[in-house]
Amino acid sequence: MRGMSKGWLAVAFLLVGGCSLEPKDGPPLEPVDVSRIPDAVPRFEPRSRVANPDSYEVLGHTYRVMKTSRGYLERGVASWYGKKFHDHPTASGEPYDMFAMTAAHRTLPIPSYVRVTHLLNGRSVVVKVNDRGPFHSDRIIDLSYAAAVKLGLDKTGTARVEVHAVEPDPDSAGGSGVYLQVGAFTDPGNAQRLLARLAIPRFPKPSLHPVKRNNGTLYRVRIGPLASQAQVDALSRQLETLGITPSLVVNN
Repeated sequence: MRGMSKGWLAVAFLLVGGCSLEPKDGPPLEPVDVSRIPDAVPRFEPRSRVANPDSYEVLGHTYRVMKTSRGYLERGVASWYGKKFHDHPTASGEPYDMFAMTAAHRTLPIPSYVRVTHLLNGRSVVVKVNDRGPFHSDRIIDLSYAAAVKLGLDKTGTARVEVHAVEPDPDSAGGSGVYLQVGAFTDPGNAQRLLARLAIPRFPKPSLHPVKRNNGTLYRVRIGPLASQAQVDALSRQLETLGITPSLVVNN
């Protein structure tokens, strides 16, 4: 079964139970050449807030979401999902794109990146995990249609694979443009006063990002770029000691 939509925790049972009544899944109506679709490129992105609860339950089984993908390695059966779910929201909130190099996994953090290797033909691809599933006990990962074709399992439906976590290159992480937004003001004076409060050792200096709007200018206060999820978490904890709750994690 495919991963869950944005409201997956609340409607998991209905989605799983209703699969037998839905039209069968399959490839696109017209053949598509996926050979030029590049593999996913691992880069640091903050964990999705909606898709990473400590645990969740589907059909009476509890799944505990991993805190990190580092060191993950598993062998098992891969499946894939296609046109029936194309453009539907994934667990991360992103629309599912059957022509992107993505995958669904039950417990890996979202997002994370893995190399999937077909154990019979030796082909391998790197995909971004942005969805939950498959909820069949005999499968460990659900691949997009494009990834399945590149691995050569689109015709067989399933195949034995090895799934190995791939970490972003630490030298390029800082340029990923991940910031914590700690305030947004229509009064520039309020923004400047917040900036004056934010002298936090070991983290980038806070900065002001004015955005012009029809009814005036919004002054956003941000800290970043941040280079890892651990840095995001540590900064969030320090901000909370100052009575500040980051309102948004953003990418530039």
